[in-house]
Amino acid sequence: MKQISLLLSCLLATPFISLAQKKEFTFEQAFKNPPTNISKPLPEIVRWIDDEHYLERKIENGQPELFSVEIKTGKQTLYVEKTGEVGRKDIAIPANANDITYSPDGNWLAYTRNHNLFLLNTNTEKETQLTFDGNDDIYNGYAARVYYEEMFGRSRRAFWWSPDSRHLSFIRFDETQVPVYSIFNSEGKHGSLENCHYPQAGDKNPEVKLGIISVDNPKIIWADFNEKEDQYFGPCTWLPDGSAIWAQWISRDQHQLKIFSIDIKTGNKKQVYEEAQRTWVTAKYDIDFLNNQKQFIIGSDKSGWNHLYLYNLDGTFVSQITQGNFAVIGVEHIDEKNKLIYFLAEIENAERSDLFKIGFDGKGLTKLTPGDYSNSDISISPNAKYFITTYSTISSPPKMALLDNSGKIIRELGDSRNDNFSNYDWPRKELRYVKSRDGLFELPIIITYPLHFDPEKKYPVLMEVYGGPSLGTLHNTWSGDLREQWWAKEGLIQVTMDNRSSGHFGKAGENYIYGQMGKYEIEDFMDGAAWLRKQSFVDSTKICLMGFSFGGFITCLGLTYGADVFNYGIAYYPVTDWNLYDSYYTERYMGNPKDNIDGYSKISPLNYVQQYKGLLRIAQGDMDDNAHLQNTVQFINALENASKHFEMMIYPGERHGRSHWSEPKRTLSHNEDYKFIYDNLLKKPMPGFFGK
Repeated sequence: MKQISLLLSCLLATPFISLAQKKEFTFEQAFKNPPTNISKPLPEIVRWIDDEHYLERKIENGQPELFSVEIKTGKQTLYVEKTGEVGRKDIAIPANANDITYSPDGNWLAYTRNHNLFLLNTNTEKETQLTFDGNDDIYNGYAARVYYEEMFGRSRRAFWWSPDSRHLSFIRFDETQVPVYSIFNSEGKHGSLENCHYPQAGDKNPEVKLGIISVDNPKIIWADFNEKEDQYFGPCTWLPDGSAIWAQWISRDQHQLKIFSIDIKTGNKKQVYEEAQRTWVTAKYDIDFLNNQKQFIIGSDKSGWNHLYLYNLDGTFVSQITQGNFAVIGVEHIDEKNKLIYFLAEIENAERSDLFKIGFDGKGLTKLTPGDYSNSDISISPNAKYFITTYSTISSPPKMALLDNSGKIIRELGDSRNDNFSNYDWPRKELRYVKSRDGLFELPIIITYPLHFDPEKKYPVLMEVYGGPSLGTLHNTWSGDLREQWWAKEGLIQVTMDNRSSGHFGKAGENYIYGQMGKYEIEDFMDGAAWLRKQSFVDSTKICLMGFSFGGFITCLGLTYGADVFNYGIAYYPVTDWNLYDSYYTERYMGNPKDNIDGYSKISPLNYVQQYKGLLRIAQGDMDDNAHLQNTVQFINALENASKHFEMMIYPGERHGRSHWSEPKRTLSHNEDYKFIYDNLLKKPMPGFFGK
């Protein structure tokens, strides 16, 4: 293993070039047209053909071509797909159809239209309407807003095909009693209102029930649940043979999750799994069935870390497969013949992911990805004889390698560094750890130092954070964002940091925030900033916090609750009071407002406006349908009533997420951020070419 690590280190070593020869990135290169001679794309691996060949897509003579690559020799042969399928003909689909989804056999299309569910036979092109009560309050197979945002990965599709293409399951949502939030659109002479059912914390949720329909018989079989109960349904999972569907039921307080096997002929349910936690449970998005449906593997963080568990199909517990103070990120492959599971996890270092294998019995844990690199885009051959990985660090650009199932490198497949990479002056990056004030956590922090760093000088700091539970942003991986190079050139220290609830410390770390979301998060970031202030090279009068959405919430807290350590802040579309955010997300971490009045009140920047003394800029689209403008307005009202000075930018017509904003507003918002940095941190005029 040491030899392999040495090999990788040598392969990643940058050829020495004297500093006098180094180039610095220009504004044009950093912000508009990245140079093409510093990096190149890694091979595009399409899929494995078998255990001895994989498929790679390459551009030949300006056209994409597929090549079969032989594992042993690397020989490439032009490959022609042999699907045996007849090409799909053009089918007339209604223009207002949503979430169009083919059945596995390709003979049917399912979609929603006007909040009803439809089938279309792809052979006869006959459309069949399956539900008829859809309207502005009732949706069939079309996810309610809170499910779209929090449960289904921002997808409106709430129906699922059975593997045998014979049945559809779907969720019916009744939002009749869910409060309506109105968003004002200022366009035109009189403007207009956009109304949406949006349950805020403590509000009535949509009533839900689960239906099953056969393609041969459109009669709906309703699963045996009481739609009047205050509950959630998670994503549905079909058994591989299509004989039953597994439904996830979650209590309104999210302390309890049950999985039921639903009889598709009667709708009767039988419990096969149950999990309860004192804080919250998480819906299961990956359930792996084994042994011709005799067993299944499921992940759970009930121990404080996400681990894999083996159960019989009837729900009887068999064994815990993985255990320890580390989190399983995801199952990559299951080798039933040899009873092995290949999974991605953060074991040796919480900021780095590696591929491991382990037996069904929990024995033989083996790390397969060598070296001190973070791995991603793992692709394993059908029988797990080989795998392909992409690996990097904060200082080493991505490479791709082919390895066997013992972790031996067979061949390097690609290097993203191009010939001119080493001719540029790249700033030094460093991964450090800061102890939390309670002494329980070593919090990770990555520092990007200015070019030509002089420890005798004092530099301003920009700390960009998110901070939301289980969504860490700090990883020991390469960043290709050349804007970092510009700010390093300008003399700005750039910092990323994660707190205890980011996922690096498992569910055990996340549990601290229950009932007081924001307190430990901002205190952890304050501890990071306090450590920075003690460094001789940091200008303690110029420490700026910047965040988006949850990061905007953290930034607002930083300039109020944390005003003694943060001088400046840029907050985009923040939540400023958890009473104003959606029910599923908020109650998951805070409980119901009526049961936690003190928690909701204390962890709000509105409660600390008297401590505000720096300079905060708030930016938001006025038609934000996620973190509503109401949050910003109530916060600035409190600031104004406290006679506090701040800056604000409103972007008419824009929603949540700057990447979706229209031009030229998106570019303007970036330039406004840059001007804020120049004016307040760098203390010099912003170059004129930024606005061109």
